[in-house]
Amino acid sequence: MASNPFDSATHAIMSAATPHSEAPPAASPAIACDIFCAVIDNFGDIGVCWRLARQLASEHGWQVRVFVDDLHAFQKLCPSLALERARQTLSGILIEHWHEPAHAGATLEVADVVIEAFACELPPIYVAAMARRERAPVWVNLEYLSAEDWVADFHLRPSPHPRYPLIKTFFFPGLGPGTGGVLKERHLDAARTAFETSLSAREAWWLETAGRAPPPAAATVVSLFAYENPAVDSLLAQWRDSDEPVVLLVPEGRISGAIARFFGLPSFAAGARAELGSLTAHALAFTRQPAYDALLWASDVNFVRGEDSFVRAQWAAKPFVWHIYPQADDAHLPKLDAALAHYARTLPADARHALARFWHAWNGAGRPDWAEFQRHRAVLMQRAADWAGELAQVGDLAGNLALFAKTQLK
Repeated sequence: MASNPFDSATHAIMSAATPHSEAPPAASPAIACDIFCAVIDNFGDIGVCWRLARQLASEHGWQVRVFVDDLHAFQKLCPSLALERARQTLSGILIEHWHEPAHAGATLEVADVVIEAFACELPPIYVAAMARRERAPVWVNLEYLSAEDWVADFHLRPSPHPRYPLIKTFFFPGLGPGTGGVLKERHLDAARTAFETSLSAREAWWLETAGRAPPPAAATVVSLFAYENPAVDSLLAQWRDSDEPVVLLVPEGRISGAIARFFGLPSFAAGARAELGSLTAHALAFTRQPAYDALLWASDVNFVRGEDSFVRAQWAAKPFVWHIYPQADDAHLPKLDAALAHYARTLPADARHALARFWHAWNGAGRPDWAEFQRHRAVLMQRAADWAGELAQVGDLAGNLALFAKTQLK
């Protein structure tokens, strides 16, 4: 997520956990893939697309090009991106500034696999070129993540184009069998274990991130990444009045104004620190995508929002609270409950109900009860670890998508 205080502290751990001698699978010739992404709001669209692009390139050896219409949002996740350039290469991936709906690159080239992210609609000139190609590309519409049961029925459903001899296949991320799964890099678990078992890595992370040593074991460390939320004042007050210390880590974002008001500050920008009662809060800079995981690993409870951080919190194997992207007429609430049904399925009834009440309160229905949440922390911690294992059985999204594409290209 402007500066990136997490990066150097975690780089060595991430590098050590990734065997550099392992080359991407051989492909002769390499599969060419174009990903089209329109940034609707926040960073979720480009966040998912950029993570997918990097994984397809690094783990599957694909030649990937990303078309994205909002370079400013992209740069928040990838600070080395040059805003003034229409075309550039980062991490071996070609980035095209998709500056108008009809734009399809300086030279019209159709890839073997075309990913239309979140129904963004491909340039008409590109679709026409797809139809003229000697061998039609694999055309995938990557949908938003949903845990609802109907997803498995629609995953991989084909949709013929009304005018051209082209088939578009709907690819649904999901949390259960029969779906596309969610994104997970091959060496993520090893990187997390290396971080969690290295005292020196954790100490270095805290020094670089918060400017001080890790808090005492009695403190509960909470990361807070959320949309504007009227429930935050109540929760901050509960943390302030808690019998045990709470250390709050807040990446700069849409919740920062509320934190500043609670502490009576004019702002709560990166580097700021505030303390009231049992609560100590640190404002963190928005950092690059790969370094966000270390924030989740360093925390005891993670508040996350949208899609990408929601997925990363599940792989962190720590208790988490999801602020789902709000939609008109509360259309998001069934999606929230569907995710809870998967995640909380095996919890004892009292813990399951406590978690559901807290998630609902954080999403606008009631008042979050931190003391009740804390009473179930041990069982929630065990469930978080178990769930990460269950979710891994669905397969990671990039791997599932690559396998599907290869079957279609035979």
